[in-house]
Amino acid sequence: MKKLLLHSCCGPCSTHVIEVLKDRYDLTIIYFNPNIFPFEEYQKRLEEQKRYAKLMHIDVIEGDYDEQTFLQLAKGHELDKEGGDRCSICFEIRLGQTAKVAKQRGFDLFATTLSVSPHKNTAQINSIGQKVAKQYGVEFLPENFKKQDGYLDSIRLSKQYNLYRQNYCGCRFSIRKEKSEL
Repeated sequence: MKKLLLHSCCGPCSTHVIEVLKDRYDLTIIYFNPNIFPFEEYQKRLEEQKRYAKLMHIDVIEGDYDEQTFLQLAKGHELDKEGGDRCSICFEIRLGQTAKVAKQRGFDLFATTLSVSPHKNTAQINSIGQKVAKQYGVEFLPENFKKQDGYLDSIRLSKQYNLYRQNYCGCRFSIRKEKSEL
């Protein structure tokens, strides 16, 4: 069975994706999300990811938290709409690190839970995944995990396992967007 390193943005998004992949691959999760603000939110999401992964008997690799790097790279894109260039920058940071770790640790391929969200552009995510896969010389699994009601399944599984579900994507700029739409 091939070894797959799964980038996860949070426990709830990982639920459905794990269900889809667990019988096809030897899974390990990488939680690398330096964009998440504030740090307490990052920790809460990490702990929920670890709790769910433990229930599923999946190891978790914890990446470094470094919001300053994200902020530096996203400078000038603070007012971008969701799904724009700021999100592409964020995806590239996270998927690039995932590809790097996958290569360093001998994984056969990597993937991400990001495409389970109906708020994320799967083509944008998969394009970035393919780009960083070439850069690091490791295979990327392009998927659209929102297919076949993947997002709804993630909500159902989150309720079943009593997982904390956040109400914004993660970065400080998505907080502004979410609150303005309420």
